[in-house]
Amino acid sequence: MASRFLLCQTEELRAFLESSVPAACGRSVLFPPVVVVPADVRAQGEVHARARLAYTGKFAPRWNTLEMTELPAELARLGVDAEVVMIGDKIHSDPPDWAKRMRKGLEGTENVDWRGGTSRADALRQAAECDFGLSWRDPSMDASLEMSTKVLELGALGLPVVLNRTPMHEAMLGEDYPLFAGVGIDSVATVVARAHRDRAVYADAAERCRRAAADHTLERAAQRLRACLTEALPPAPDGADPERPLKVVVAGHDLKFFTRLADYLESLPGLDVRIDQWEGLSTHDQYRSRELAGWADVVICEWCGPNALFYAKWKRPDQRLVVRLHRFELYAEWPRRLDVDKVDAVVCVSPHYADLTREITGWPADKVVVVPNWVDDEQLSRPKLAGAQYALGMVGIAPSRKRLDRGLDVLAELRRMDPRYTLSVKTRQPWDYWWIWNRPEERAYFERVYRRIQRDERIAPAVVFDPFGPDVATWLRRVGFMLSTSDDESFHLAPAECAASGGVPALLPWPGATPSTTRTGSTRTRWRWPRPSTRSCPRAASPRRPSGPGPR
Repeated sequence: MASRFLLCQTEELRAFLESSVPAACGRSVLFPPVVVVPADVRAQGEVHARARLAYTGKFAPRWNTLEMTELPAELARLGVDAEVVMIGDKIHSDPPDWAKRMRKGLEGTENVDWRGGTSRADALRQAAECDFGLSWRDPSMDASLEMSTKVLELGALGLPVVLNRTPMHEAMLGEDYPLFAGVGIDSVATVVARAHRDRAVYADAAERCRRAAADHTLERAAQRLRACLTEALPPAPDGADPERPLKVVVAGHDLKFFTRLADYLESLPGLDVRIDQWEGLSTHDQYRSRELAGWADVVICEWCGPNALFYAKWKRPDQRLVVRLHRFELYAEWPRRLDVDKVDAVVCVSPHYADLTREITGWPADKVVVVPNWVDDEQLSRPKLAGAQYALGMVGIAPSRKRLDRGLDVLAELRRMDPRYTLSVKTRQPWDYWWIWNRPEERAYFERVYRRIQRDERIAPAVVFDPFGPDVATWLRRVGFMLSTSDDESFHLAPAECAASGGVPALLPWPGATPSTTRTGSTRTRWRWPRPSTRSCPRAASPRRPSGPGPR
């Protein structure tokens, strides 16, 4: 994907995009609709004796515009004198009989004032003279991924808006917003009549709509774009020579932990970055790798495997070679075969594993450095969905030392106290890894654990397996607690990502799981459960952390 960012109008659209297009993960940021209202156009902020309801836009079946013409009569039955002002001239012709009925409703219904088409500015001025805005639609529109700019425009005018109750609208206006209407025209009339009679209800609804619109001004849009451009166009590193860019090669068979780092390096002026993507641990295009070895000024080997052995063999004296070592390789043969004198730095992802690396390999202590795995807290920081406080999560369950069985123990105990607790497991299955599934003890473990899930009535309905994929930030919106029940980890990203998402990591004391070694997860851990009267307009907020060969 060539673009650095994809601008998404709503959190719902971003979630759909990331779930459908893996390459969009980590690139999708929120850029809500922008509304500009003339400074001198505002509603009076009070209810008139005759309630006037404004609708602006097209006339179409799913927009409930024909039903809106029935509102004055329905409100009259509730003792409210009302008029509906309808502004616009685009009447959908499908189906044809509906278009005829719509025109008849506009032209021949008592207390319906059809103003026809006009300029946007004039439409706003006419709407500002009314008491309520209308954006009530057919229930089939409730799952829309778009946010209505009409709602925001009317809110910016200071009008309270009648609209459907949807998760998007609840996040924007609060679960107890007083002008949420149901399916029938009677529900619209009921909420309007209540607000018309109760000034406090009317003022509360108007203020919520005004506050929601305030986050969609041109100034806020400029701030969002400025932040994106600053990240997409970072300054050149100190000492960079634009005439001779530093030539960097990133080599490895599995770059899931390095993809966004490589993206960042590629964005820096003064660097020429090329990727040597190996097909497997030992499978690669030897001619291309040899060519890149001769071309590069700096080589970064992700995983201390055959790739590190290859580039150490072909390293020139004037080159720099950096090797990132994870738990997966530490107990394998490759570190023992690596000529460490050819390596300028071995990067470990945690102090605990740096100490283990020095101890096991005997490499010079100053050559082994710690650079923790990164966590994109901006992308992960998204509002939690309702019920997330009862949702446990696990990311990656293979091999068996990840201890899914302990996660099930936690779930079973919690469900004794409250049956609302669930466990979502985002993972590849163990049989997707030949090097795991071919081990009899591993296969026996997972067969035993899965049999328990099937047969234990306490947990069977509460365990959900979600597919492997990079849409972690979207998935974390419904996870409140991240379980880390492993026997050991080098650097467990899932708890850190959960912390950055506003959830709570729950870790067993595996070696290295101490405050000093896990503090890199996020400094912004906080709860953000949906609450009544809470308006939430998420800001730009997924890096991929699927489980693969080696631990997370």
